[in-house]
Amino acid sequence: MAAGDSIPIIDLGPYLAGTPGAQQDAARQLRHALTEIGFYYIVNHGIPRARIADIYAAAARFHALPLDEKMKIRIDKHNVGYLPMKGDTLRTSVVQAVTRPNLNEALFVARDLAPDHPDVVADKRFRSANQWPADLPGFRDTVMGYCDALEALVKKLVRLYAVALELPPTWFDNAFDDLQYKLRMTHYPPQEPTAEDDFGIAPHTDTSFLTVLAPNEVSGLAIRRQDGQWLDAPPIADAFVVNGGQLLLRWTNDRFLATPHRAINRSGGERYALAFFCDAKIDWPIAAVPTTVGPDKPPKYETTWYTDYMVAYQKRTYDLLQQAAE
Repeated sequence: MAAGDSIPIIDLGPYLAGTPGAQQDAARQLRHALTEIGFYYIVNHGIPRARIADIYAAAARFHALPLDEKMKIRIDKHNVGYLPMKGDTLRTSVVQAVTRPNLNEALFVARDLAPDHPDVVADKRFRSANQWPADLPGFRDTVMGYCDALEALVKKLVRLYAVALELPPTWFDNAFDDLQYKLRMTHYPPQEPTAEDDFGIAPHTDTSFLTVLAPNEVSGLAIRRQDGQWLDAPPIADAFVVNGGQLLLRWTNDRFLATPHRAINRSGGERYALAFFCDAKIDWPIAAVPTTVGPDKPPKYETTWYTDYMVAYQKRTYDLLQQAAE
């Protein structure tokens, strides 16, 4: 495990190849990363460069559409669709008081459920059909191909999380067999230095069990170390960035970190980011795993469920939804 400016780099190649002892070694590295820093890079992850290039090109194509076209699929109560520029304010931040909206726009995509899927027909919260732009040939296939590849990778990653928590490797398999995910395809326009509290995305922690951020040639991400200092997360060729969020805290009884981070686009050009947020399937109870609790370590959080947690989060974060409800 090397370090990129203090953020560990985990080589998944031996583990994915089934090399004896590699799973334990990768899990040990992951445990260090998530207890000391809360972020890590992964390399030799098996996602082809061409697929990554294609999803970035798709993001640029979507955000190049006229605003009125994008607003036809504006974000809904299921958190899928288009979020316009300055459409969210991270009032849920546990890092600082945030009052100004984020300087970005984004398209949110979830598992591509069919219109006749029972959960879609029942209008089950966060289990809806996606909203797709019209007249963007190949876009849907490119996006869902990327999501399928990332989901397969995440299912391999959660086995490392299990081993890192001194659990059997398959501990999370059932919980993540129909995992909840959201792909956020974000566009950050060039940002000039203005107010101190102007951000592409303000300091925050994610909600997820884990987030996988695509390799990016344009810098902008920074994380806050445990000593309070901000540390840039420089782009590393072909390396995904992975971190945990508030639901990981609940699963691990605060053993693993949910590290604050922010993004500011000072590149002088357009910046796109692709964050893949992952959680257990929607009806799975979220509670501390057995190895993180005991007589002297009671659970710090009540058992919760994805829907309950995300409804509360969404109400405070997405300005556009609040405006629509008024």
